[in-house]
Amino acid sequence: MRLPRPNLPRPKLPKPGFPADHPPGPTRPSFWRSPLRGPWLTSILGSALAPLILVCAFTGFLSQAAYNPALGNNSLLPGGGLGVDLYFFSWPTSPSFLYALTQGVHVTSGLLAIPILLAKLWSVMPKLFEWPPIRSIAHALERASLALLVGGSIFVFFTGLLNIQVFYPWPFRFLPAHYYGAFVFMAAFLLHIGLKIPVARRTFREQGVLRPLRADLEHTEPEPYVEGHVAPLEPDRPTISRRAMLATVGAASLGAGFIAASQSIGGPLRSLGLLAPRSTQLNDGPNGFQINKTLAKVNLTRDDIGPNWRLVLQGGEERILSREELLAMPQHTYDLPIACVEGWSTTQSWTGVRLRDLATLAGAPGASQVLVESLQKGGALREVTLSSGQIADERSLLALRVNGVDLSPDHGYPARVIVPAAPGVHQTKWVGAMKFEAA
Repeated sequence: MRLPRPNLPRPKLPKPGFPADHPPGPTRPSFWRSPLRGPWLTSILGSALAPLILVCAFTGFLSQAAYNPALGNNSLLPGGGLGVDLYFFSWPTSPSFLYALTQGVHVTSGLLAIPILLAKLWSVMPKLFEWPPIRSIAHALERASLALLVGGSIFVFFTGLLNIQVFYPWPFRFLPAHYYGAFVFMAAFLLHIGLKIPVARRTFREQGVLRPLRADLEHTEPEPYVEGHVAPLEPDRPTISRRAMLATVGAASLGAGFIAASQSIGGPLRSLGLLAPRSTQLNDGPNGFQINKTLAKVNLTRDDIGPNWRLVLQGGEERILSREELLAMPQHTYDLPIACVEGWSTTQSWTGVRLRDLATLAGAPGASQVLVESLQKGGALREVTLSSGQIADERSLLALRVNGVDLSPDHGYPARVIVPAAPGVHQTKWVGAMKFEAA
């Protein structure tokens, strides 16, 4: 005889997913207590930050186009850019300060943005610790885009800042990583802008754009708590007003921007950019301006650039010229800027032989391009290719002198290229050979 089974309650199995209770720490709404946080502060910071990021990105991509990456081995990206190397036009030579302007604006806008970006990240910090971290597929996609936005912004601005300081504590090449990182960041940023514009408009409509700035410390009130937003559940008493906080962020932003602008504008301002890596001149002589690569840094000696140096020209025919023969050719002098990816620029008076005259001498008048080779033994920029427009410009020189004296060894003696509006790394120093391609 079979006995009936006892009617015992079934044990409850835990549901898959995250526990409903918030773990201790920043996932709990009560953890975040600053009364300044809220949609208005985030919206006002975002409104100030967005134009700077757009300008910084636009000028950064222009900087990449300035390399004329479709020519020769000019592209500094792996695989020639893997299909995303922006190249829409041949980089112009006018105005002569074009690259100095675009790169100066790029670095200045980037430094202006950093304090505002940090304040913006602080204002939305509770969103990074939402609980549960994933509620649905749609929420997971939103969190992934947020991770790309925050991670991308930190990576792009951090690597850019250290590049300005000529400091590379990582194993990868800066330019490709910074370039591709910018694509990831900008994709997430534009998506974020599209999602948050309605929120900002609603916030400003309800609270006013500037009305919260009128409140002093005594009258600073927290924004209403709404679950899933950044206003605090249990706010502390304010220790600073919103306008004081924004004034502090603004002062930090202007200070950082001034450091960059001082080395881009130059002149008397250069000495005021105390943290700029090229803020001071090396000496007071005609060659006393900024240097990125010295003769020793590229493993060259004075014997390499001594009396036995010769320039090899190739085109329809080969010509080998000494420095004395180059000096015997018609000389031309132009005041032209030289600008670096770090943001600094300087204008000097350069004297030398026109590139188009050298093309004619090599049997390639109206050359379509020229491969310029440096004596330096290696490096990604040992050789560069210049376009037909750069060769044809009467201001494009193989410079032999600067400010009325011979180039110093560190500035490229016995000869260097100077092309208006070209990136500094394309103003090749210690030129050993030029190979013109007939049109």
